[in-house]
Amino acid sequence: MTRPREVIANRTYLVTRRCTQRQFLLRPDDATNNAFVYCLAVAAQQTKVDVVFTCAMSNHHHTIVHDRDGRLPEFMEHFHKLLAKCQNQWRRRWENFWDSAKASAVRLLDVDDVIAKVVYAATNPVKDYLVEKAHQWPGVNGYRALVRDEPMTATRPRYFFNPDGGLPRSVSLPLVMPAHLGTRAAVVARVVDAVAEVEATVLALRRQTHRS
Repeated sequence: MTRPREVIANRTYLVTRRCTQRQFLLRPDDATNNAFVYCLAVAAQQTKVDVVFTCAMSNHHHTIVHDRDGRLPEFMEHFHKLLAKCQNQWRRRWENFWDSAKASAVRLLDVDDVIAKVVYAATNPVKDYLVEKAHQWPGVNGYRALVRDEPMTATRPRYFFNPDGGLPRSVSLPLVMPAHLGTRAAVVARVVDAVAEVEATVLALRRQTHRS
C-alpha cells in the first residue's frame, strides 16, 4: 500500500499525466489547445493554485504549479476531470481519457529545480524532434507567454460546457513566478538561456544523425 501524499501549503510541483495507452488524445488543434488552457485556468482559479508553466504534448502534459493553500489534489482532480470530459466530447469517445496510473506530482525544492523542470517541459517537443524551437510547437506551450509575461487566454468550449452553467465565457491564465524563487526577470533569463542551449544541442545532434 502506497503512503499518502503529503500536501502542505506553499509548495511547488511538477504535475504530469499521460493519456490512456499513450494515445494522441491531446494532439494539437485549435479546439484542443483552447480546451486545455480553459480547463487549466478554471481549475487554477477555483482552487487558488498558481500555474508557473505548462506544456501539452500529444499524449501527456507537464504543468508546474505553486500550491498556495495546500489544495493540489483538488486542483488535479478538477483539471483532469474537466479536460477528460471535454476532450472525450470533442473526440467523440466514451472510454477512459487518462492512463489508469495516478497523476505524478513531483515536489520542486528550489529555484534550480523549478528552472530545470520548466526547461524540460518547454523543450519536450524539441527533444522529440517535432520542432526546432520551443515556441514553434503548435500545441499548448507556455514558453512564449512566459518570456513575454503575457497571460494565456481561452474561451469556453461551446461543444461541452453549458452556457448557463456559471463558468466564465473567457479566461485569462497568467504564468505566475512565486516570489520566493527570486525576481521574475532573473528566473526567466535563466530559462531562456537554458532553452536556447537545449535547442542548439538537439539541432547539432539532429544534423549529426541526419534526423529530420
